[in-house]
Amino acid sequence: MRSAALYGTLGSLILTGLTGLPAAPAHALDPGLVEARGVALAASRAAAKGIDFGDCPAVEGLPEPIECGTVSVPLDYAHPNGKHIRLTVSRARAAGDEDERQGAIVFNPGGPGGNGMFYPLLTRLPQWRGISDAYDLIGYAPRGVGRSAPLSCVDPAGFVKGPTDAPQHPSAAYKKRQLAKAEAYARGCARRGGAGLRHFTSLNNARDLDVLRAALGEKKLTYMGASYGTYFGALYAEMFPTHVRRMVFDSIVNPDPRKVWYGNNLDQSEAFERRWGDWRRWVAHHHAVYHLGRTPKEVLASYEKASKRLAKRPAGGTVGPGQLQSAFLKSGYADSHWARDAQALSAYLHGDDDPLIALAGPGAGAEGARAAENENAVYTVVECNDTAWPHSWPTWEHDNDRLARKAPFETWSNAFMNLPCAFWKGPRQKPLEVRVDRKGGLPGVLLLAAERDAATPYKGALELQRRLGGSALVTERGAGTHGIGGGPNACVNRHLEKYLLDGELPARRTYCAPRAEPRATT
Repeated sequence: MRSAALYGTLGSLILTGLTGLPAAPAHALDPGLVEARGVALAASRAAAKGIDFGDCPAVEGLPEPIECGTVSVPLDYAHPNGKHIRLTVSRARAAGDEDERQGAIVFNPGGPGGNGMFYPLLTRLPQWRGISDAYDLIGYAPRGVGRSAPLSCVDPAGFVKGPTDAPQHPSAAYKKRQLAKAEAYARGCARRGGAGLRHFTSLNNARDLDVLRAALGEKKLTYMGASYGTYFGALYAEMFPTHVRRMVFDSIVNPDPRKVWYGNNLDQSEAFERRWGDWRRWVAHHHAVYHLGRTPKEVLASYEKASKRLAKRPAGGTVGPGQLQSAFLKSGYADSHWARDAQALSAYLHGDDDPLIALAGPGAGAEGARAAENENAVYTVVECNDTAWPHSWPTWEHDNDRLARKAPFETWSNAFMNLPCAFWKGPRQKPLEVRVDRKGGLPGVLLLAAERDAATPYKGALELQRRLGGSALVTERGAGTHGIGGGPNACVNRHLEKYLLDGELPARRTYCAPRAEPRATT
């Protein structure tokens, strides 16, 4: 299961220092890493050329005055003068007076596979007004994503078709079919991606970020990353600490190399079970509105009743148990989905299929199918390339069967999504050990996390803080929405603004009260 490319409120709405680049830390110079000199050469070239911003192509769906352009980055940083690929970039210029402006802030919404081209649209939201007055808001599509040298592993037309199953305790025969599908998917990635596929990694995403910084004419990077964007942002902090001005990491991936990525996905499945329980408790509290049960156990029975009914007769011919589970998983990402999901389930069980079809059906059209397949392809390629995954099927089966006994909702669907990595060919990266502080040149970093976040469990934030000396962690207590900066919590937003606008960090551990629970609406 990916760290979703959702970001707080918006997710539910819509050349000094270049040639003197610091050497990579000694522990980074293993055979799987590229010498820093190659990055410096690429960044210098990009900075000299800059980005030629102009009107955005219609396909991006970005209105004026947002501008678009591209930046050229090496496919392989070991050969910076070799083949280059172009990453798409978007910009909304700072709206404030000249004396308010602080340069550019670059944003990544997560993934791997998330497309950040939408980021300049944040200028439309009042809670981002102060930041958008001070900064040019820069979005971009990382390598492989959208129009940035896009990756694909299968024909998009068949990627989002339903109905599908989602057994929580799959049979041996079902597992065997999923093994065959995973192996075929891995072969499809290799066939379509060719020899260049191995260069789509988190380390190269971090290197690309430094090229983008230089191309924007920024001596030091101001960056805000959510979800997976925190992981390669942390890699950037380790690789280029003296190139950092300010960094915000929101909803934090555990950077421990022992967790990347197999262990992180097991932790995620366990955390989603907890959030699934949060949703069911909320629905039970609002039984008078949704009539799905007075206790969490009764709400679960209603969900299982719907799943069994869909297995016999898919809604609209396309929504089966797999589509139901995938749609309701989103309630684990954001409270803003809670009422919508409860209403759709209630309507379905009372004879109205339409809300569930609208919620869980594939109706995204050819363009939506292409985007979904591309996102999944990038997710798979990057995570499989980043590290060595278990090749032994008994390891996967043992770990996930055991976990599914206490966390059945998401465990096996998560495992099957990641299973192509068991069949991955070619060299794997060795995950970089992130450990850097102000002595290494890194300024203070702001960390944001919700205690009950499922996609990036809270212990990942605690782990990253241990590894980034001088960082401050703001925790939204008792909350679980994935991506909390710029959302409805005024306390979180106050710390975010103080840091980005004034460089002021809160205390090392700072706590905000939870946001209000969503209203039960129909």
